Amino acid sequence: MINKYFPDIKNGDSKQFFLMAGPCAIEGEEIAIRIAEKIVRITDSLGIPFIFKGSYRKANRSRIDSFTGIGDEKALKILEKIGKEFGVPTVTDIHESHEAAMAAAYVDVLQIPAFLCRQTELLVAAAETGKVVNIKKGQFLSAESMGFAVDKVKDAGNEKVVLTERGNSFGYQDLVVDFRGIPAMRSFQVPTVMDCTHSLQQPNQTSGVTGGKPALIETIAKAAIAVGADGLFIETHPDPANAKSDGANMLHLDLLEGLMQKLTRIREAIG
Repeated sequence: MINKYFPDIKNGDSKQFFLMAGPCAIEGEEIAIRIAEKIVRITDSLGIPFIFKGSYRKANRSRIDSFTGIGDEKALKILEKIGKEFGVPTVTDIHESHEAAMAAAYVDVLQIPAFLCRQTELLVAAAETGKVVNIKKGQFLSAESMGFAVDKVKDAGNEKVVLTERGNSFGYQDLVVDFRGIPAMRSFQVPTVMDCTHSLQQPNQTSGVTGGKPALIETIAKAAIAVGADGLFIETHPDPANAKSDGANMLHLDLLEGLMQKLTRIREAIG
């Protein structure tokens, strides 16, 4: 389904789900290329369309001393290099309207963070770049209400919208996924993605560091494919324990291939 936005995407004619994957944040060129290289090898071998993900800057942090980035232009140039070197689209998130045009000069998809999905000015600014806009569903919203976010982008003249489920707030420090949201958001006739890592976050811990349940990534991913998700969003790292952002809920890079093999079989089984 993503090939209608990227006609030249590798494996675009396959019947598989597409994958948005990469590190939470761009920590440096060497590690970003290392991660991209491995994911490209895995996805090419399984016929999975792939979009490389990396945040050039992390604006929503628990503590003032949390890692935010290596510098906007430096990180964006790394994303651009990966896109050209591996021939894959790239995605990064933006947080304020003025960032849209800047990021659009380097990447193919602008991602709207869940906590900003109602920000009209931000959605319009992203839409006006002409890039694909991936809107993460707010933890405080129903799936059905995301139709208004889709309308904001389309009314600004951009039909290239993707929606991503990432769970709803449950209590104060946990999230829960209602898989009814996948078909609900697909009803808007846009590609719908399951964020398998952020949906397992445990935010607002007393330590000031977000927790997570990465052991359940496979469970979330399997269920999402089974209910018809068009794509999956997975943050992955070769050393999650020492990642500079969101390590607690990332998938270890060594586990990605086995997981993708299982998920492609599920996709084939359900047609």
